[in-house]
Amino acid sequence: MALRLPTQLATRGTFHHHHNNNSKSTMTAALSWRRTLSPDTPLIHSSTSLTTKKSYVQQMVTCSASGSTQAVNLAPGTPVRPTSILVVGSTGTLGRQIVRRALDEGYDVRCLVRPRPAPADFLRDWGATVVNADLSKPETIPATLVGIHTIIDCATGRPEEPIKTVDWEGKVALIQCAKAMGIQKYVFFSIHNCDKHPEVPLMEIKYCTEKFLQDSGLPHITIRLCGFMQGLIGQYAVPILEEKSVWGTDAPTRIAYMDTQDIARLTFIALRNEKVNGKLLTFAGPRAWTTQEVIALCERLAGQDANVTTVPATVLRFTRQLTRFFEWTNDVADRLAFSEVLTSDTVFSAPMTETYDLLGVDAKDIVSLEKYLQDYFTNILKKLKDIKAQSKQTDIIF
Repeated sequence: MALRLPTQLATRGTFHHHHNNNSKSTMTAALSWRRTLSPDTPLIHSSTSLTTKKSYVQQMVTCSASGSTQAVNLAPGTPVRPTSILVVGSTGTLGRQIVRRALDEGYDVRCLVRPRPAPADFLRDWGATVVNADLSKPETIPATLVGIHTIIDCATGRPEEPIKTVDWEGKVALIQCAKAMGIQKYVFFSIHNCDKHPEVPLMEIKYCTEKFLQDSGLPHITIRLCGFMQGLIGQYAVPILEEKSVWGTDAPTRIAYMDTQDIARLTFIALRNEKVNGKLLTFAGPRAWTTQEVIALCERLAGQDANVTTVPATVLRFTRQLTRFFEWTNDVADRLAFSEVLTSDTVFSAPMTETYDLLGVDAKDIVSLEKYLQDYFTNILKKLKDIKAQSKQTDIIF
C-alpha cells in the first residue's frame, strides 16, 4: 500500500516561449513559475522567473529569483544514511547505468518509476527498490523521498506529453519537495550549451531548471552532457549492418559523445567529492565528431558501405529525423527540435583536463568512440558469424 502524506500540493506552472519571426536579430524566451500552497504545507513558497535573450551580435542572460525558504524540522528521527539514493528516470539510457553503478558501489538504490503496463522488473532483478510516482502529479512525490539522502535526476518526459509537464513543472515540484524534506544532495543532468540555445525548448528548460535548483539553496551538483555513445548504435550501427538507409547531414556540428557507463562512474566520484558541491560540471567525450565522421567509422568497423541519405543542413528545420543522435533518452529523441542548433557551426564539447584533475580521474580511462564502437561491432559480427555457422551446420544435418 502506498504511503500517503497529509500534504496537499497545488502547483501552477506557466511556460512562455516567444519567437518573433519578424526579427532575425533577437530571440526571446521566458520561463516563469509560481506555486500556491495550503497554509499547513511545509514547502517553500517561491516564485522564479527567467528571461533569456539571444542576439546574433550579443547575448544577454538575465535571471531573477526570489524565495523565502522555510526550515523544516525533521528531528527527532532516524538519521538518513548517505548511501540511500533515489534515481529519477531510472529506465532511460543514462538512468539505468546510474542504477547499475550505484548498486555495484554498494548504495541502497530506490528508483522512482511511473506506473506502467510493463513494470521495470529489470531494476528489481538488479537489486534496486522500485517505487511508483509521477512527476506530473506532485502529490505522489513526497512519499518516495522518505529516508532518502541523495536524489540523482536523469528524468525527461515522454514524447506524447508537452515538454514542460515533466521537464519544468515536474522538476520544480521535485526540487521543492526535496528542499522541504531535507534531502542532502541533488544531482541534476543538463545539456551542454543549454544557456546558449533558448530557441530549443528542452535546452531552455534545462537552463531554467539549473537556475531554479541553484536558487533553491539545496546542496547540488549540475552535470551538463554532450551526447551518449549508446544513441549511435540504433542511429547508425544497426542500419548499416542491416543495409538500411542511414540519415546523414552536411551540417558542421560536432558532438563529443560519451559512454553512459563513464558518465555514471564520474557522477559517483563527483558525488563523494565535497569540493564539487554546488559546482557546474560538463562531461564530454575525448573527441567531437561530425555525423559524416561517425558514419565513416561505422562503415570501416562493419566492413561495408552505408546507404546514406544526406539531408542538407538547410532542410533540417523541416525534419526531426536527425535529432536522434542527441539521444537524451530513447523516448524523447523524435520530438526535440534541434534543427536550429544543427544548422549552426556548434561544437558540443568541452575541455576536460580541469574536471579530470578535480575528480582525480585519468583521461586514459575514458572510453573513446572508436573503442566503444569497435567493441560493439566485434561482438555483433562474431554473433552473426556464429549464427551463420550454426545455420550451415543445420543444413548439413537435415
